[in-house]
Order: sequence, then structure tokens, then C-alpha cells
Amino acid sequence: MQKRVLEFANLLRKSGVRVSTAESIDAFIALDELPLEDREVFKDALRATMVKRSLDVPTYDRLFDLYWSGFYDGLRQSFDEAGAGMEARGLDLDELMERLKQQLEQMGEGDLDLSQLAQALLSQDLSVLEQMIRQAGEQADVGRIENMLQVGFFTRRILEQLGAQGAGEELEGLFQRLAGMGMSDEDLGALRELLEKLQEALRASVRDFTQRELQKQNFDYIEKFRRETLLEKSFYSLTEADIAKMREVVTRLAQKVKNILSIRRRRLKRGKFDLHQTLRKNMHHGGVPFELIFKERRKDRPKLVILCDVSSSVANVSRFMLQFMYSLQEAFTKIRTFVFVAELGDVTHVFQEKDINEAIDMALEGGDVINVYTRSNFGYAFHEFWKNHLASIDKKTTVIVIGDARNNYNDPRAWCLADIKNKAKNLLWLNPESPGAWGFGDSVMDKYLPHTDIAEEVRNLRQLSKVVDKLVL
Repeated sequence: MQKRVLEFANLLRKSGVRVSTAESIDAFIALDELPLEDREVFKDALRATMVKRSLDVPTYDRLFDLYWSGFYDGLRQSFDEAGAGMEARGLDLDELMERLKQQLEQMGEGDLDLSQLAQALLSQDLSVLEQMIRQAGEQADVGRIENMLQVGFFTRRILEQLGAQGAGEELEGLFQRLAGMGMSDEDLGALRELLEKLQEALRASVRDFTQRELQKQNFDYIEKFRRETLLEKSFYSLTEADIAKMREVVTRLAQKVKNILSIRRRRLKRGKFDLHQTLRKNMHHGGVPFELIFKERRKDRPKLVILCDVSSSVANVSRFMLQFMYSLQEAFTKIRTFVFVAELGDVTHVFQEKDINEAIDMALEGGDVINVYTRSNFGYAFHEFWKNHLASIDKKTTVIVIGDARNNYNDPRAWCLADIKNKAKNLLWLNPESPGAWGFGDSVMDKYLPHTDIAEEVRNLRQLSKVVDKLVL
């Protein structure tokens, strides 16, 4: 067991989960005190001792299933399906196996001369089959698998190490001997059909084992590939499943930005070496610079005001932009959030009181704050902000507008945005549409563009992260 726990710890490390030697020892101590037969207790014990960050829990859960239990479940399912296929034809397997047992008893154990695999197939001993497949996998060096193109190759190698073909020939020879002892053609036909289905189940199980090894050995690469794919995927084309996955990707991306921000701020805080002050400070040391003086460089955290279009056409875009911004909230002194379609509503309190995902859902739905079922009117929303909230803007405030600027041919009131820009430190516009579409049709982006410091196309997470880099780094 200790060997397998160490292998599992190495697998976690390879996949980006930090597990120290001390934590592996803690896992051994915990397992000595807990019942191993309870799968959930076993899983929780390893997670409690090996996982430190909540972000690593999904990786741990997936790898635990791949390493400890997923393969056996798949093996059992394959063999259950083989038996169910026989029973669907009206054959009573229990009765058939009982008659086979009687024939084998007449033959005597000394005359069987079957390999371990042939015996395990005949008796459908899944524990033995699982152990044999794992051993054959080690002999076939399946740990070297790197991509899907190698699945077939390693599957064949494992089957060769198992001696699958030889086991099938041994069982066929056994059936011929049983025919000579008087077993009916009907029973022999059923046994041969059962053998064929069991061999298919074995091949399917070995292939499943190989695919799981690929996922285990390359889990971090596969997850990175999935995250990279989601980073490039347009917000407009996200499915419900993608939205669920994107939450984790957004959190990871935001954490990465925060880590970089923290490092840069530590460097900025120390500042450059101040030669003049160092010489003055060390006059009493005869000019020898025992005490070094650095220039103080402090970068104030900006205030942030978000004006977010929550119309149905940009709902997904708004969702992830808001999540990203609020994941970075410690980078700002204060965040105020306003949502609009035409009316403007302050939802800052929602984000202060609720979990971020729940708050975003409430903000996008609008509820009692604004009417989300009307037609977009950016000019009206900007005028409402100018009239009621312009005093909240100062030279430490960064204003971010999120929306496609599709104004339904209403008055854009660009002068309101101009006044907001003049009072703010800077004004960024994040537009999910391509710049080639700005100003065409009912888009008034060309009217707003002169009153922005930065206007960027943001239709996926990669583009969003680049804009946030400019904002906070």
C-alpha cells in the first residue's frame, strides 16, 4: 500500500499538485488509523493530508478516480455487459456455469493445465484480472505513453504480455475435450460465445486501462491543453458545459495575474538604489556604505468603476469579465459595479454580500434593479451615470465599460462619456465585437472611441487577460 501511495503522490506532483515528503508521511499515519475498505474515508484521508489549495481539489479528485478505482469499475462494467449480452439471448449463465463446473470436476484438476489468465477468464475473477493487467502494463512500460496515437500500440503490447491469444486457444482446447466427454453442442456453443464476449471484454478493459494511463501520465498536459482551448474560445460560442469549466479557468488565470502583480509590487516598493542618500547616511562610517538606501516607489491601487452591459447578446461576455475583475479585487482600493441595458443599476452591494458566482448571476438577471428585457440604449445609461454618479469619479479611478455599443439607433450622448473620461484616471472599453464592425449598423463605437484611453476587442479569456495586464501591472 505504501508503494502505491508514493506512486500516487508522484502522480500528483507531476500534475502540478505540490505534495511534500512530510505530507506523504502524514498520509501513511492517517491510513494506519482509518479503515481502508471505506473508499470515501480513504479518499478524504489522502486529500486532507496531500492537498493544500482548493484549486487543486478537482485535479486530485480526477486523479484519485483514475489511479485508485476508475479502472476496476470499468473492468466490472465490461464483464457485466458480456454476461448481460448472453442473458439477453435467453441463456441462463448460472446454470451453464454449474454444468461446466460438474464437467471440470469429472476431468480433475490435474488434467486442466490452464494458464492463470485462462482460469481467471473462465471464472471471471475480476480481482485477479485487474492485478494481471496492471502487471502486464508495467512489463509493457505503458508509463511511457505520450499521446492518443500510442493507445493501440500499448494495448497490443499489454495483451501480448498477458498471453491473451494463448489463453483463448487453451480454452478452445478445453471445450473440445469437453465435447469428447459428452457435453451437448448447445452448451458448447454457448460457452464458445461466452468466451468470445469475455475476450472482447478483456480487450476493451485493456484499452480502457491504457487510456487511463495516458490521462494519468499526461494529466497536466491534457488539462493545460483544455485550458488553452477555453482561453481561445469565443464567449459567444460557449456551451453550458464550457461555462462551468470556464469558472475554474478564470480563477486560475486571475491567480496567475495576482502572483505576477505581487512580485512586481514588491520590487517597486523597494525602488532604485539612492546613491546620494546612501553617502549621506554613511558619513559617520567614513563614507563606507554599510547602510544602503533605496528610493521609495509606491504605486497606489486604483479605484475601479465598471459599467457593464447585461443585455442578452453579451451576457456570456459580461459574466466572465465581471468574474475576472472581482477575482482581482485586492488589486484595487474599491470596486463599484453598475449594470445596464437602458436603465442603470448599482449592484456593488450584491458583490459585497454574495458569493462571486451567485452575485454575477443576480447582476446579469437584473431582478428588481433594472429591466433587462428592454432594448439596449448606451446613451441613456451613460446620461444616468453622468447625472447621478459622476461625483464618484476622481483621478485615481479607472473606468471600464463592457459592451458592444449596439445602441439601436438611439442618441449615443457621447458627451457624457467625454465628461466621465475627463474626470477619471483612464477609461477602458472592452468590446466583444471585432473592430471591423465598430461603427456599422446600429453600432456607435466610432462615436465613443475618441473618449477612451484604451478600446480593445475582448471576445475570449486570452484577450481579456492581456487587457487586465495593462490595467493592473
